[in-house]
Amino acid sequence: MLTTAGAAGTVALTAGACTTEENRPKPQDALRGRVVAQTTDVPEGGGLLVVEAKLVITQPAAGEYQAFGASCTHGGCTVQEITTDIHCLCHGSRFDLNGEVVQGPATEPLEPFEVTVEGTDITLV
Repeated sequence: MLTTAGAAGTVALTAGACTTEENRPKPQDALRGRVVAQTTDVPEGGGLLVVEAKLVITQPAAGEYQAFGASCTHGGCTVQEITTDIHCLCHGSRFDLNGEVVQGPATEPLEPFEVTVEGTDITLV
């Protein structure tokens, strides 16, 4: 009986220590407070894929910069192309420059991240 209770206690402790999707560190977390791009690299009406930061930086209108996680909300693939919208070539999802879905199969927008701009530096907040 003691062995059973001990095993159950061990399982409960182990399950409580598991990392869930919500509390798993994101690649962007290590870059908070750092410059992740230059404004001169982000075209107006387009965007830039920052692979090492796993971010998409867009400039939907002159001087308006936004950042999103580069993981497609459909299957988790990294988006591969940015023109006048953001493309995930794995399954064909498209997102506008504000991260909203314009074509599925994705149904959720890209994860937004806050950035600040100082001079030409775009910093992840």
